[in-house]
Amino acid sequence: MSAPPVLHIHGLRVRYGKAQCVADGLDLTLAQGDIGCVVGSSGCGKTTLLRAVAGFIAVDAGSIEIDGQTVASAERSVPPEQRGIGLVFQDYALFPHLRVDENIAFGLRHADAAARRQRVDTMLELVGLSAQARRYPHELSGGQQQRVALARALAPAPKLLLMDEPFSNLDVELRARLGAEVRQILKASGTSAILVTHDQQEAFAIADRVGVMHRGRLEQWDRPYELYHRPATRYVADFIGEGVFVPATVLNARRVAIELGELSGEIPLPCQGGCASCGKGCHVEVLLRPDDIVHDDASPLTATVARKIFRGGDFVYTLRLDSGREVLALVPSHHDHAIGERIGIRLDADHVVTFPADGRPPAPVAVVR
Repeated sequence: MSAPPVLHIHGLRVRYGKAQCVADGLDLTLAQGDIGCVVGSSGCGKTTLLRAVAGFIAVDAGSIEIDGQTVASAERSVPPEQRGIGLVFQDYALFPHLRVDENIAFGLRHADAAARRQRVDTMLELVGLSAQARRYPHELSGGQQQRVALARALAPAPKLLLMDEPFSNLDVELRARLGAEVRQILKASGTSAILVTHDQQEAFAIADRVGVMHRGRLEQWDRPYELYHRPATRYVADFIGEGVFVPATVLNARRVAIELGELSGEIPLPCQGGCASCGKGCHVEVLLRPDDIVHDDASPLTATVARKIFRGGDFVYTLRLDSGREVLALVPSHHDHAIGERIGIRLDADHVVTFPADGRPPAPVAVVR
């Protein structure tokens, strides 16, 4: 028999007061050893979700299970200290009067001295801070303080680690590096974790599963690859990554035409009529990512460079088509074209997603070469 998921949330609803519903009908499952991340704009409910799992706020409906045990429902609420969770806060919350090793040992007060010392040493080695064991928090960098907070949370071997915007106080370069380190530390310790952030690149770098929240609802809970290439809703498609929506005309049940050419797929298109064999003329929208448009000097299809953003190894060009519509293209940085210059382009879309005009969920379109 397989082990139960470390976290299972079913039909979760949380209200603030009588009217405001900040989490509504959430379903989420996190497997043992996996790292999950919930992203979304401010006020979407992601921190509320984390607080409900931690036991800091009450649940109005639905249930939360940790390691097979129901810890929250409308009728039941297990105290936070009995849920087997660890917490890493946005501001680290380290004790300034305690050394690094003493901070880490704080949650091990019930262990004997020898076991406590061994566990602290293990955690110090895991986060790479053995040499800083006897320093105080103010003597450490921001990244080192964050690793102390992580080590302290991991020391009691929690069933689930919760992290609330753990890197928001750090600069961009340090955030990227520490994110990779935290993933490595969590995987090395076998710890399951959920973090919330507004930074989708941070989520992609750390998490095995990412959820996109919008107005209290979980729009999609999936692998980062699926979120980017097969978004379940238009909101996810718009929120994750970069891209534009271009109008398309349905030629038949499996073929659409856009301004740049035709795309064919194996899955019937979700046309306005909702049938699999609609006639010509229905209109849908196609999501095009920057990597779907390739710069090709030999292509007869051209577009005008309207804007460009230099990112070191590449440019993101905004290209204006003959119709006046704009698309994005990811171009290697040695192709440094001027604003207003016309360049050759071609479609190279491995994963194209269409959206019906009425906003129903999209269907993937597999491009025929």
